[in-house]
Amino acid sequence: MFATLLVLFIVVPFIEIAILIKLGALIGFWPTIFIQIGTGIMGASLAKLQGLFVWKKITEELQLGRIPTQDMVNGVLIFAAGLVLMTPGLLTDLLGFSLLIPTTRNAFRQWLERKWKNQAAVRQGFSDPR
Repeated sequence: MFATLLVLFIVVPFIEIAILIKLGALIGFWPTIFIQIGTGIMGASLAKLQGLFVWKKITEELQLGRIPTQDMVNGVLIFAAGLVLMTPGLLTDLLGFSLLIPTTRNAFRQWLERKWKNQAAVRQGFSDPR
């Protein structure tokens, strides 16, 4: 856990800064700034639209008396996308946009579900053979 946090809070920002410096040297300071502002605005708009869509699906599932587990995980992933899109950097923007695209978000969701099932199985004393 400590190593993961170390990478997230120290290594990733250094990589992001290096990429932004290289990009700034390649295309210029202002275009680099405008790219960051543009991806932030576009990401916030997409996160809002996707979030409203998922909220509607959750409401529909609840009205039908079903527990909307997949939709709730999608909602958490869209929230995470919005968070990483607010941080400056191109790698985090790529991650954020990939979480907003339903196809790639479903892949992330399925990966998380498998991971959670395996953790639950290990806690119960069983291991998943996959």
